[in-house]
Amino acid sequence: MTEVYLNGTFMESERARISPLDRGFLFADGVYEVIPAFNGVLFRIDEHLARLERSLGELQIHNPHSRETWQMLCQKLLLRNGGGNASVYLQVTRGTAATRDHAFPMPPIPPTIFMTTAALNAETAVTQPDSASGAAAISADDPRWARCDIKSVSLLPNAMLRQQAVASGAVEAILTRDGFLTEGSSTNVFVVKDGLIATPPLSNRILGGITRDLVIELCRKNRMPFEERAVSEAELLDADEIWISSSTKDVMPIVSLNQKPVGHGRPGEVWKALARRYVEFKRNICCE
Repeated sequence: MTEVYLNGTFMESERARISPLDRGFLFADGVYEVIPAFNGVLFRIDEHLARLERSLGELQIHNPHSRETWQMLCQKLLLRNGGGNASVYLQVTRGTAATRDHAFPMPPIPPTIFMTTAALNAETAVTQPDSASGAAAISADDPRWARCDIKSVSLLPNAMLRQQAVASGAVEAILTRDGFLTEGSSTNVFVVKDGLIATPPLSNRILGGITRDLVIELCRKNRMPFEERAVSEAELLDADEIWISSSTKDVMPIVSLNQKPVGHGRPGEVWKALARRYVEFKRNICCE
């Protein structure tokens, strides 16, 4: 039976209760993180916790724990649910106020802290690059708010976009705004043309992905041609390769966009080279 953590207590998931007056429920007034663990090792946890700190700061929500305490709680919850390969989800909302009011409660109230885990398949496309088949995506206009850099629990547009993709037989919706690529509904996006890798720069329009940062790090370390710059919608549609990245998907090749092949319609050689380096890096951190 799954155990969760809620406001200082580990408990069976069926026992967890959160007030309907919680501002996370009423206003989506909160932030979250998803931290993958492989072989029981929390992957890039410092980077995830740094992003959590930033998101909380942007919403003026008190960070209830130090990084050391967060890491201890993640590790303990992971172990209580069997360890191994899993994702740890943690959410912090502004808390439960006595009355519903848009304004932040003053004085501040204690935040609500919720954590849970889910099984994670460690065998993604990058682990078998030569036999990977790739996935399909659609493109869509980006209708989201102007602070996508905050990892907020306000995800209704993202959910609607992802459902649009699923209804089309795809795994992701890749978004554009004003003629330029932003990101996917739950991923960052890279394009490749003539061997050159490109991804949009950080801004308020995209989330600073932890896996995105690792891909950039590996590209630079291995001298793979790479640019962090504005990518036009035309470039996206004409790309030789498209990749999406996230903490649970690693780096996935997109071989079909809007039911049309990307490049040759199969994972490209640049992605395969990056995938091998990505797996080597991960194994060095989360060795069996």
